[in-house]
Amino acid sequence: MIMLWNKNTSYHIKQYARESEIEEAIQEVKCELFGDGRIYLDIKKRIGDKNKKENIPDGYLVDLTSTKNPRLFIVEAELAKHHPLKHIAVQILEFNLAFEAAPQKVKSVLRQALDSNNDAKRKCQDYAIANGFENADYLLENLIYHSPFGALVIIDKMEDDLGRILAEKLNFSVDIITLKKYQDSKSNILYEFEPFLSEVELPKIKNTNTYISPSDIDTIVVPAQEEGFKDVFLGENRWYAIRINSAIIPSIKYIAAYETSPKSHIAYYGEVDSISPWKDTGKYVVNFQREAQKLKPIKLVKKGKIKAPQSPRYTTFEKLVNAKSIEDVF
Repeated sequence: MIMLWNKNTSYHIKQYARESEIEEAIQEVKCELFGDGRIYLDIKKRIGDKNKKENIPDGYLVDLTSTKNPRLFIVEAELAKHHPLKHIAVQILEFNLAFEAAPQKVKSVLRQALDSNNDAKRKCQDYAIANGFENADYLLENLIYHSPFGALVIIDKMEDDLGRILAEKLNFSVDIITLKKYQDSKSNILYEFEPFLSEVELPKIKNTNTYISPSDIDTIVVPAQEEGFKDVFLGENRWYAIRINSAIIPSIKYIAAYETSPKSHIAYYGEVDSISPWKDTGKYVVNFQREAQKLKPIKLVKKGKIKAPQSPRYTTFEKLVNAKSIEDVF
């Protein structure tokens, strides 16, 4: 059992007894959990066709971090003890079917939630005006009718096969966040979690302090050692066991390999054909459409601002093909 410790106290894992306790935890940490530019709406109202099966999601996440492609996620709090296929996957699928059966009902639920939350309503109105959506109502229309369906599962413990099962059985993106709770002898609480999409480091627009919008990201760069690069990236026209957030997958159109020392450069990229779960690892394999294409080597700058990639990083294809050095890629 994991313990968090300092000289003054120690914290032990505190199991959630009910899903409602996870929902309470989400409310407590929502700003840090979801980050700036995202609005969590704690709504529990039925959606779907009343003549068929209706469902009640635990909440909705309005993602306004992209200036071009705002997203809406249905949020579901879950306990790891529930069966990943019979309970969790079925529940998420039913949310999707309910969403598709009665989108206008979803819009009505969201509008009512915004009308009762002045801060959230103001953020949506400001975003809509700044990004060409005319008003908040048009923004809701876009979120519901023109954006891909997405789900976010927040769970107390990540089981090894949960991500694989959801990816294999559902034809839309499902992201999973583990939210653990610790308590000390005085009932003080600590939460452990990785914020939503925190691993996606956005590159800056050249000569500015402005970051590229998440909606422009279309390329993933992976570090590759010589043997694996030759055998797999070039030899098999794919790259596997990559940790990718599922919300990013629909945007990825290209993959480039950063060949580690002594080469320390990017010299090949592949055009993505498909991205699918890799065995039972919770990671993914990226399959290329054709053989990897050669680039003029983009070299790492010694003692530069950008360090050698140690894990997957994201950029745009335009930045990649126009880069003179790694400094220009990220």
